[in-house]
Amino acid sequence: MHPSLPIAITQGDPAGIGPEIVAKAFRDAPQDLHGCFVVGDVATLRRAAACIERPGETSLPVARLDKLGDLAQVPPRCLPVWQLPELAGPLVPWGQVSADAGRAAAACVLWAARAALRGEIAALVTAPLHKEALAAAGVSFPGHTELLQAEAARHAGVAVAQMPVRMMLASDELRTVLVSIHMSLREAIAAVTPDNLLQTLRITQAALSRSLGRAPRIAVAGLNPHAGEGGLFGREELEIIAPAIARARAEGIDALGPYAPDTVFMRARSTAGKPGEFDVVLAMYHDQGLIPVKYLGLDKGVNVTLGLPLVRTSPDHGTAFDLAGRGVADAGSLIQAVRMARSLGR
Repeated sequence: MHPSLPIAITQGDPAGIGPEIVAKAFRDAPQDLHGCFVVGDVATLRRAAACIERPGETSLPVARLDKLGDLAQVPPRCLPVWQLPELAGPLVPWGQVSADAGRAAAACVLWAARAALRGEIAALVTAPLHKEALAAAGVSFPGHTELLQAEAARHAGVAVAQMPVRMMLASDELRTVLVSIHMSLREAIAAVTPDNLLQTLRITQAALSRSLGRAPRIAVAGLNPHAGEGGLFGREELEIIAPAIARARAEGIDALGPYAPDTVFMRARSTAGKPGEFDVVLAMYHDQGLIPVKYLGLDKGVNVTLGLPLVRTSPDHGTAFDLAGRGVADAGSLIQAVRMARSLGR
């Protein structure tokens, strides 16, 4: 990540809270948002700026960029937008799933991903999109992670399987990396294989070594209650997880476990008075890893895609259709995502 290059922020699903938390971030955290611009639609962002306007306050200016070089001239507390020609404005009402909204959200992500892969931007920060809207638009990927993985593989000229990625959810208190992401629980359990676990450990080791400046201490959660209790509650820990950890340790990866999943996250949590025992927890499936971080605060968590040849972060919440258009959504997680995008690229 080159410090002189800008960071692109996608507008997210225009029917959700994405555009308004982007507008709030530019209004309330101008130092953090310096050198950032939004990929999306000017009319959509102006609608978002209007919905967050406070009594007696001047509206947040929204400026259309003609070229990325113009970003240096944009003053603080002004929202610069790279207008995509295929977006036709905020045609969708707040809080409703639609194919048009899904199509617009996907177009923004693809533009930003391609710009990052070409080395034109330093990183991308993605505002929330809606998986039903993506599907309605005919997008064949269930979320950001899979879409970015496919685009990076296409750019590299390799099969998607040769571009393995993982999701990390991180806050200042806890980091978790997932073995599997968006699939049913039954499928996620089947995905707990020695190869998947070892690949996840390798990706985690490589990514966090870069950001921490040292090898991470990785705790591996068990799949079953009490980490299987010696085989009484399941044998995956004995037959799959422990052997994968042994292989990782033989490669020099500082991985330990499997630990009981109902206590390992508490052991890894860092607070002001007590640093955690581990730098990250490897979770066996989506909800096992995401619930602990989200419980600690949606305004602090950041979604990071590991394994990509680019830096991508995102807020750890969704489109919140029930809040959209009311101007009350919290931009804290998006601001944290911008900060983390900068730190990951150093």
